[in-house]
Amino acid sequence: MKIKKNIKKISLFGTVSIGIGGMVGGGIFAVLGEAVSLAHGATPIAFLVAGIIAFLTAYSYAKLTTTFQSRGGTVTFIDNAFGQNLLSGSINFMLWLSYIVTISLYAVAFASYGSTFFSAKTELLNHILISVAIILPAIINIISASFVSKSESIIVAIKIILLIIVIISGVFFIDTSRLSPINYGSDFSIINAGMIIFVAYEGFELIANASERVEDPLNNIPKAFYLSVSIVIILYILISIVTVGTVDETALLEAKDYALALAAKPALGQIGFSLVAVAALLSTFSAINATIFGNARLGYIIAKDGELPTLFEYEKGKIPIMGVFLTVICSLTLANSINLNDIAIIASAGFLLIFFIVNISALKLSNKIGANKFIVLVSSALSLMALVTLMIKTYNTDIKAVVIFVTFIIISFLFELFYGKIIRGHLFRKNY
Repeated sequence: MKIKKNIKKISLFGTVSIGIGGMVGGGIFAVLGEAVSLAHGATPIAFLVAGIIAFLTAYSYAKLTTTFQSRGGTVTFIDNAFGQNLLSGSINFMLWLSYIVTISLYAVAFASYGSTFFSAKTELLNHILISVAIILPAIINIISASFVSKSESIIVAIKIILLIIVIISGVFFIDTSRLSPINYGSDFSIINAGMIIFVAYEGFELIANASERVEDPLNNIPKAFYLSVSIVIILYILISIVTVGTVDETALLEAKDYALALAAKPALGQIGFSLVAVAALLSTFSAINATIFGNARLGYIIAKDGELPTLFEYEKGKIPIMGVFLTVICSLTLANSINLNDIAIIASAGFLLIFFIVNISALKLSNKIGANKFIVLVSSALSLMALVTLMIKTYNTDIKAVVIFVTFIIISFLFELFYGKIIRGHLFRKNY
């Protein structure tokens, strides 16, 4: 008789930590300066706007996750709503690409903060730091995947504590005039800033991937989604208030790629700047580490469903080696090719699109999952409007980012179309 091994369940606190850790990764360190450049004194409002869309989407995730508890998470929801077909296959591949973009964003942010420790900032140094930020975590993933999960909780605690220190110490140095409406960007710029920085809220969906191990899931999963997103909204608003309120905007724009480190300077001096820079390096590195692991597993799951080549299924010691390798190659190429602003736009657009599809999935399955149709309809409409707003503004100011994003969509569609037709020999509504 086999003795069933007890799997340790994740508590409510642990589940909330997964959501917070997923969101407060490298995003806030990477995009804060971008938000200031558009929203100016209204940067806290921009974070609130993005946070509202994230919170409403978290409602859809909470309802879907309690019904479909699976490590497949987003992939499972889309497949259940639309079946395994050209649409779901394309979206799932787009999800895989979106995590590639996120890794690239974190790597560029790592390089930006890392360069502050060097007197001579060169293009070569930037590319070296970007490459190290991707290659080293990949090696860690291959050697010891368990290190990813063991180190993550420690690094999450360190960065949260440091952010709270920056907030508390900076409160006494805030110049409220800098947060006055007279210093706001235009309404459209504020909304657009919120959409560009939306990627800073990406990560709460990881709760869905851990749902099978959550204790008392029907109660704790919804609470974890709502609590984690709410806490991060408050954290981001406070961070942006301190940043805009304590540092001259000219200085912030000159150092926008490492704006958060600059925010620590008024209260904590150069030591504070260095501490936040180190925290940013730890955060972005750990976020890359975790995302490479997660994306390799995502590729493995999608391949098992027949939506990616069996190449992605290759494992060694339960580590999806080929998934790690392909994730690294794509991330290195992207991160070393385009700038931080373009990557942030593409990453935010990618997840706004994915979350729109998830919200539509919740609407389609609303009776089955017990969701309020009005709420998921509003969240669907807002996520779509946010994506359209971002694309319109970016088209007028940075068409290159729009072209890359649209290219990713086309690649996802064509890949699934040709892979389905040529390799699988079928496309629509058939079991893979």
